[in-house]
Amino acid sequence: MRLLTRTTIYFLTVMVTLTGACAFFLYHEFSRGLDKKTDGELIGEEIQWIRYLQAEADNGTTFILKTNDISIYPVAVPVTQFPELSNVQATDPVDGSRKFYRVLSQVIPVNGVAYQLNLKKSQEQKAVLITNFTRVLILVFVLLLLSALIFNWIISRNLWAPFQKTLEKIRGAKLDQIQSIRYEKTDTVEFNDLNASLNEMTDKIHQDYITMKEFTENAAHEMQTPIAVIQSKLELLLQDPQLSPGQADSIMAASDSLGRLGKLNESLLLLAKIENNQFRPEQRTDLTGIVEKYLALFSELIQDKKLVVEKDFTGHFSALLHPLLADSIVVNLLGNAIKYNYEGGRLRIVSTAGSIEIQNSSHLPPIENERLFKRFAGLPGEGKTSTGLGLAVAKKIADNNQLDLRYTATNGVHTFLVSEKKE
Repeated sequence: MRLLTRTTIYFLTVMVTLTGACAFFLYHEFSRGLDKKTDGELIGEEIQWIRYLQAEADNGTTFILKTNDISIYPVAVPVTQFPELSNVQATDPVDGSRKFYRVLSQVIPVNGVAYQLNLKKSQEQKAVLITNFTRVLILVFVLLLLSALIFNWIISRNLWAPFQKTLEKIRGAKLDQIQSIRYEKTDTVEFNDLNASLNEMTDKIHQDYITMKEFTENAAHEMQTPIAVIQSKLELLLQDPQLSPGQADSIMAASDSLGRLGKLNESLLLLAKIENNQFRPEQRTDLTGIVEKYLALFSELIQDKKLVVEKDFTGHFSALLHPLLADSIVVNLLGNAIKYNYEGGRLRIVSTAGSIEIQNSSHLPPIENERLFKRFAGLPGEGKTSTGLGLAVAKKIADNNQLDLRYTATNGVHTFLVSEKKE
């Protein structure tokens, strides 16, 4: 859940609770006020009737009056000191509907005679007033709540805007371009602290990256000459007729390991150059033509494994890619398709105007996602014949040149698809 949504929910919960409590309090006070007004009117009427009864009693008259709203008659019960006020529901004699009344009831003394005095006042007006008041109250509180939510959302969005900008920069950060990212100052102290910490971290990451890249590049470059010298010396030793078979085997093993080290050195140098953007493409390169070129160069390997080659070319796929990098990505993908195939297996190339696909049969299991393009991960069952950098180099070439490199494996068929990234 987004932070803005969570804060809005908390705010809404508090607002609804407070609004409900305020609405209940206002409704209760308004109802009490209406009852108090009605009670005052009833008591005023009672005083007037008491005065009237006393005037009639002075004339020696016993008064009896019974209507729908007023009931006065003599009773033989004790006099009550205070009037009793209550709400009752009764049937209207005119239309037979049930209506609410406010009733005042009291036994009063008039010249030694006890009279039961009952006064009723209709609550219809109160019901109408309460209904209208409730509607207005609900409308006001709904508008108030909506306004508060909208203003809270707008204010929160503006307050969190610097954080969203920082987040977007972090998401779009690339290691080779991280030195150009700067997190600006804002009007919020907490965001300033965050951005200052990110700037310090960015500088340190960039410095560590430069140091590591320079070390890798320098180490790989400096290793080239010693490797070439050692390789030539080993080849001279192999020509010595006095070597025993055991010595020859040891030298051959050393030469193979040295050759693998040379390939590793070349791959590391290539990766360093790619990361330094030293291969800037000037025109589009036909990858389909390069695949055909290397199919011809690898023909002996293909024949040795008795592979069945299928070509489905409906179009030539070209990309804005340096020719050297185009050769490298094709050699890695096509070389793996031949190397990890089995004798009598299939090698299928599908080329369209928008992509090129290299498929090969293999007894090896699908490559795990976490190992697929990882450096030095290698493939299961390949032993020590690989540097473990081929797919990593191919992926780096694709990423740096707006190409999409995808891998799938189904029913023993491994597929690598190269296409241009969609914007």
